[in-house]
Amino acid sequence: MADTLLDDMAAIVAEAATLAHGRASTDFHRWEKSPNNPVCEIDLAVDALLRERLTALLPDAGWLSEESADDHVRLGRRRVWIVDPIDGTRDYIRGRPGWSVSVALVEDGQPVLGVLEAPARHERWRASLGGGAWRNGVRLAASDACQMRGARTPVDALPKIDQDLVAVAKPNSIALRMAMVAAGDADLLATFRWGHEWDVAAAVLLLREAGAAVTDSLGKPLRFNTPRAQAFGVLATAPGLHAVAVERLRPRAIAALGRP
Repeated sequence: MADTLLDDMAAIVAEAATLAHGRASTDFHRWEKSPNNPVCEIDLAVDALLRERLTALLPDAGWLSEESADDHVRLGRRRVWIVDPIDGTRDYIRGRPGWSVSVALVEDGQPVLGVLEAPARHERWRASLGGGAWRNGVRLAASDACQMRGARTPVDALPKIDQDLVAVAKPNSIALRMAMVAAGDADLLATFRWGHEWDVAAAVLLLREAGAAVTDSLGKPLRFNTPRAQAFGVLATAPGLHAVAVERLRPRAIAALGRP
């Protein structure tokens, strides 16, 4: 049953990603929802397609999406779709490949199915609870990194305090950056700000099923379909790296949490 549901879900997400990819080079309308928070008409078109198809697939499931008004009816639902129609809109608008369509099915507060479609990168990511994580049909496994020195992290530039790390290419989509850790293409991904559940839900399952460790930036467990639909940052690492990463980065997370 889970495999069939994942296949049906993945087909819907692929359809949505094909729509987005096909419109990427057209003259679409774009604007800012708030300063430095871009959105475009394709975000809305993809959101509408996903909502129609996924709701038909599981009529009893709630809905939480970046581009839909939040309906707290979802809080009373055992299963909830958590959706980012285009994660990495900035890259999408600029014609860069670092964007994805991110969809998770959450059950009792945790993701049980996750799909990322990144057509501009020719990548299809899939995960199911207990069924592993996959990219383009190849099973994923996190790296065996166990120390911060030499750990690869997808960033634009490293601060002086982190010169012992190694910067690797950074897509705008945080879901794709997290997926890089699941695939062993990076060892560490850390953010120190409030983020939304739709940014990370699908990628969290990819990480868990690939054997990686993932928490909020303070090292606390993540839970989904919460009233605020937010968590403070994310820390995704190779399994042997998480404890030392929490020890090193937690003071920065606490400092960032205290900022106005």
